[in-house]
Amino acid sequence: MVTTVRSLGLRGVSGYEVSVECFLSGGLPAFDVVGLGDTAVKESRERVRAAVKNCGAKFPVSRITVNLAPAGQRKEGTVYDLPILLGILRCAEDLPELPSDAAFIGELSLTGSLRGVSGVLPMAMAAVRAGIRSLFVPAVNAAEATLADGLAVYPVPDVSALVAHLRGERPISPAPRWEEPAERETRADFADVMGQENVKRALEIAAAGGHNLLMIGSPGAGKSMLARRLPSILPDMTRKEALEATEIWSVAGLTDANRPLLSERPFRSPHHTLSSVAMTGGGSFPRPGEISLAHNGVLFLDELPEFPRDVLEALRAPIEDGEVTITRAAGSVTLPSRFMLVGAMNPCRCGWYGHPSGRCTCTEAQVRKYAERISGPMLDRMDLHVNVPSVEYEAMRRRAQAESSAAIRARVNAAREIQKKRFEGTNVLCNAQMEPAMVGKYCQLDEAGEKLLGNAFERLGLTARSHDRLLRVARTIADLEGAADIDASHLAEAIQYRNNDVLKGN
Repeated sequence: MVTTVRSLGLRGVSGYEVSVECFLSGGLPAFDVVGLGDTAVKESRERVRAAVKNCGAKFPVSRITVNLAPAGQRKEGTVYDLPILLGILRCAEDLPELPSDAAFIGELSLTGSLRGVSGVLPMAMAAVRAGIRSLFVPAVNAAEATLADGLAVYPVPDVSALVAHLRGERPISPAPRWEEPAERETRADFADVMGQENVKRALEIAAAGGHNLLMIGSPGAGKSMLARRLPSILPDMTRKEALEATEIWSVAGLTDANRPLLSERPFRSPHHTLSSVAMTGGGSFPRPGEISLAHNGVLFLDELPEFPRDVLEALRAPIEDGEVTITRAAGSVTLPSRFMLVGAMNPCRCGWYGHPSGRCTCTEAQVRKYAERISGPMLDRMDLHVNVPSVEYEAMRRRAQAESSAAIRARVNAAREIQKKRFEGTNVLCNAQMEPAMVGKYCQLDEAGEKLLGNAFERLGLTARSHDRLLRVARTIADLEGAADIDASHLAEAIQYRNNDVLKGN
């Protein structure tokens, strides 16, 4: 007798349907799992055997063959434990026929209880596309699975409860759809930052248009403090953006059972000792790296020159394309990686070049060598370059509270609404994502603007890429003011953020 149980698997950050075929035959007792499974899949034999016995059922004494179809697709993880067990019990006629529109995923403990698995959301989304109407998952994963519309999700605590449900003895109630709590988590606020008004303005522009930003300043000037408050002014995520980001975090095992949906844009701040694989993703079975975990959010690289050269250069293509393709022996996958890049660095190795105290001990050659750790092509991809001066004593002792993140976020959301209407019907969500043809259409300049841009192009030695990025920033500044057209003042402000002299402390 052959029984087929519907299940699901992962390829990159996307789910796909897997058919678990079980066959019991005569001969010496054996238990084989085929279908290009990894070690965790092979080891499911012992977990299934123990779980069957500990849930009160009898493990069949026969030759058992389990095939995971499509057999040519490599499979990994422990998600197939539950469907393998159900297939064996059905073949042994200990269970009635399983529903044809139901799928099962979950890891078994030796006692028969179900443990949570990673990647439930993308698998649930794949189940909807495959026409599956009922999904049985470990109870801890149920809230996340309900984020997929059009699916009845059944939280399964253990095998005994599932067997009783399938026999019609004790039905399991579907999990209610998870709803986001009304209150938001308290985040660090810009009201805590004294002074640095020029940097706050640059961060507001970056948040409004999704632009990359580089901050250069002495130690203690507040670069990291300002960057870590950036999420508090980022625009609200759409439902689509939230699901995209949550799928990636789910595959990486970073979702929380209590808050399964990423309601705030992700903020990733990896240490400068990470490898290029950790940054872009990879492994024998490709997994998302930091740039994918920052999808629809912010990737903050503190002490930018300290990152290995190959790690920084690996960012160049994803910044332009919004995705990264990883090729390994197990196959090739493309992972989404559209993020805001925010970098912070000192002006020199000792950190004090250009500081009023004059304590810098670096020579001009050492300062230049330190700045050259950031390649020209990488620097060209940073839309805004801003100097972060040391905070003055008067600003530190000021008692009046600075502008709150809520007030800044309101302006950012208003600018994003303008962009949402502008790019309606396209895949572009913000000004930083504009294609060259869109730049020509939406970033037209008057005569004064054309003259100003021409002078800047020659004086700053702009490239075609930096030319377009400059216009995108000017478009965002105009949106923040609610202006329909870019005028000379908007362009002039954008030009001041392309001044590479800040790398030399000027």
